[in-house]
Amino acid sequence: MTDPRPSTVALPGEQPDRMFPQLTVEQVARIALHGQTLRVPAGKVLLEPGEEYTRFFVVKTGQIDIVRVSGEVQEVVAICRAGQFTGELGLLAGRRAFLRLRASEPSEIIQLDRTHLLALVQADSELSEIVMRAFILRRVELIARGFGDVVLVGSSHSAGTLRLREFLTRNGHPYASVDVERDPDVQALLDRFQVIVEEVPVVICYGRHVLRNPTNQQLADCLGFNDAIGRTQIRDVVIVGAGPAGLAAAVYAASEGLDVLVLETDAPGGQAGSSSRIENYLGFPNGISGQELAGRAYTQAQKFGAEVLIARSAIRLNCDKKPYSIEIDDGSRIQARAVIIASGAQYRRLALEYLSRFEGAGIYYGATFIEARICNGENVVVVGGGNSAGQAAVFLSRFVKNVHVLIRSGGLAETMSRYLIRRIEESPSIVLRTHTEIAALEGEDHLERVRWRDNQSGETEVHDIRHVFVMTGADPNTAWLEGCIALDDKAFIKTGPDLSHGDLTGAQWPFTRAPYFLETSIPAVFATGDVRAGNPKRVASAVGEGANAVLFVHRVLSE
Repeated sequence: MTDPRPSTVALPGEQPDRMFPQLTVEQVARIALHGQTLRVPAGKVLLEPGEEYTRFFVVKTGQIDIVRVSGEVQEVVAICRAGQFTGELGLLAGRRAFLRLRASEPSEIIQLDRTHLLALVQADSELSEIVMRAFILRRVELIARGFGDVVLVGSSHSAGTLRLREFLTRNGHPYASVDVERDPDVQALLDRFQVIVEEVPVVICYGRHVLRNPTNQQLADCLGFNDAIGRTQIRDVVIVGAGPAGLAAAVYAASEGLDVLVLETDAPGGQAGSSSRIENYLGFPNGISGQELAGRAYTQAQKFGAEVLIARSAIRLNCDKKPYSIEIDDGSRIQARAVIIASGAQYRRLALEYLSRFEGAGIYYGATFIEARICNGENVVVVGGGNSAGQAAVFLSRFVKNVHVLIRSGGLAETMSRYLIRRIEESPSIVLRTHTEIAALEGEDHLERVRWRDNQSGETEVHDIRHVFVMTGADPNTAWLEGCIALDDKAFIKTGPDLSHGDLTGAQWPFTRAPYFLETSIPAVFATGDVRAGNPKRVASAVGEGANAVLFVHRVLSE
């Protein structure tokens, strides 16, 4: 084989030494203090694809090949020489490996387990920057090349395919995609795994496990997303939801030494994670996508030792005694001394016949590059007058023929940021339709036509539009808290000064002190972000609340 190292970098503007940096002798010596030195013979396999990724290697002498294994084919995709190290983001979470690590010649290496690696990156700022940058760039490269352990076989017209693609993408998991309608070699793949076209979407894990239209939970289990996370110990704090508020709480709590577990139903980022571009978030003058912001925060939380259960939902909070117990949808329970509820809100579903039939097949609740590719060159509808709707309209206008923005009010001034209103007004491909709402959806397996009504004139129009983006209203994710915590009349969580004497009496509040600002009617249980009554529904405010909640967690843990 020829030396593949120059081909390991496909990122514009990135230098090879950023992805595979060369450590100094002094830096290697500092790492050695956290691990053990081993001598390994040529041909020694240090890690196999599918194994739990728990060890970090630094090459002192010799060479480690990083090998992609596909059936009988083995391809060296990168090389670590003296002064270089292995690993990527999956190592921080103890996920399963994608690639094989093999010594290609007699080598002396330093081995660190995951716990000591986390201690190193938390304590040594110089090495932390080098290692974390390399890990992030390597994961980006794996995603770009599709060097993962998953093949998704599906159709661009399938709601299930869209759901799985979004789940893998938003979780930053590399995968290869095969379209049954476009890939000329798809039949050979289907025959090999005894799958028929009618069964798609199909996910193939590790080249041997076949999942037919799996749930997100089943896919997460197959990929071992949560294998390394213990569930028996009592946590200092459990955070429910990994949106901006939950991730901020996880970063601050873990960085301050608390034992943190986060529960996330789908993927890090929450509702904000599906935003195409956030341009008014402090510190990002060019804007940042919701997914990129969430990905950075997720990595930061893992760096400090927070653990995140993916595709697992809280279904009940047992709040009658401490430590509190949270029941999860897989039947397990997590105990915690304190709880931060950051379960967010979801866009309100339109009260239309056949809506559920078209969800994922013409009705969407997020506008990312995945959805943009599906509706490229067509006409689309965006329902809603808030910032999320405005961001979606501006983003989609780059890809589609026309964007029809439907709002029931007479204008956008009271609900949308001025910079977005200006862009909508100046875009020749965005049409704002005031006092208008969708009256009916039509189609068979996929949305084909939309009927909308002008509420001032009463006139209706039918348009051959196959894609509608719904971004209106907000329903809090609080059904799992019923009977435990005081809610307002819209089911948002009441906290701090918003709690009445009756709320506290009904909850049998045990202290002479009043609840802290973000504290609910139950001591040591806090609410942050969109799920909290009175929250201004901004990413920055959610992040601030998540950070502030940790301050109060420290107080209650000392009581």
